[in-house]
Amino acid sequence: MDRRHFLTGGIAMPLALATGARAQQPIFIGDMHTHLFFFGPKSAASRPLGKAMVAGDATLVSWALVGDVPWLRLASGGFKQSGAPRSNEPVTYFRQELDRIKRHVKEQGLRIVFTAEDIGRALRGERHVVLSVEGATFLDGGIAHLQDAYDLGIRQIQLVHYIRNALGDFQTEPPEHNGLTELGRQVVAECNRLGILVDLAHCTPKAVADALAVSTVPVVWSHSSVTRVGAPHWQSPVWQARQLTIEGAKAITTAGGVVGLWALGTDVGGSVESYTSRLIELAGWLGHDHVAFGTDMNALSNPAIATFADLRRVVRALEQRKLPGASIRKLAIGNYAAVLRKALDARRA
Repeated sequence: MDRRHFLTGGIAMPLALATGARAQQPIFIGDMHTHLFFFGPKSAASRPLGKAMVAGDATLVSWALVGDVPWLRLASGGFKQSGAPRSNEPVTYFRQELDRIKRHVKEQGLRIVFTAEDIGRALRGERHVVLSVEGATFLDGGIAHLQDAYDLGIRQIQLVHYIRNALGDFQTEPPEHNGLTELGRQVVAECNRLGILVDLAHCTPKAVADALAVSTVPVVWSHSSVTRVGAPHWQSPVWQARQLTIEGAKAITTAGGVVGLWALGTDVGGSVESYTSRLIELAGWLGHDHVAFGTDMNALSNPAIATFADLRRVVRALEQRKLPGASIRKLAIGNYAAVLRKALDARRA
């Protein structure tokens, strides 16, 4: 063998080995919308996040702080508003809960996503938590609180939830703002500037359209499902009221965004297999680059997916159904990582 063939052969071998190693790289789990509370049977004490993430090999998990919990009650028709927050109460509650969340994350030996580099580490197997807010009631006091939230580590904000706030309309009550308010539009623009991912889950169709008209960065609908039949209405059963129309979903994905599938058994069925089928269906409608896990874990009764280990079973089910490995990786973690990275990278001084 001459020197040239020796050298090229010597180079080709490690390249082939490296390519094979990449092909065998594990598919980690990402989830655009999960919960862990400090009360009740599904508390952080009984379900520590670190152990749960290890069990499913989850490495990029959005922990959603529910910003309106003190003003919610569970009624026969679902969650309803109970009283109205006074002046600075939402900000105080937000700060207290965020501090508890961050303490738990630290105790569990997990990392927080602050930058795009952290997303890269999560994709390589380091366990990271995205600090998120569901229902930005704490912003009723003004846009300045958004900078404070960013400084405290928040990287994903869902504008509305189950109580009325100053940002916009939500799906389960009659609209009163005709979409987003001026403050709501300012929040979307400021999230773009700061590098915070905007989450439109729970928004009415008009609020979705308003947000898309403002945002210069792709957004997400973190959790629920998509319907091609009829139009969800606030008087429908809650799970139907919470659905996203196919038109709304395509508007989000056309703008580069991602739609997450929740695990509500009433909607998606009560098993890993039924969830897998709905995920494949949704990816067929919207494209494999625009769908992700958004389980709403620990906030649902009789869910199809109760743990990150269940999401690992979904990955295996996708493999058994012969989806390409690249598509499985996108659905499992890649699409969420990509849209989150775009939001963080868009930060402007």
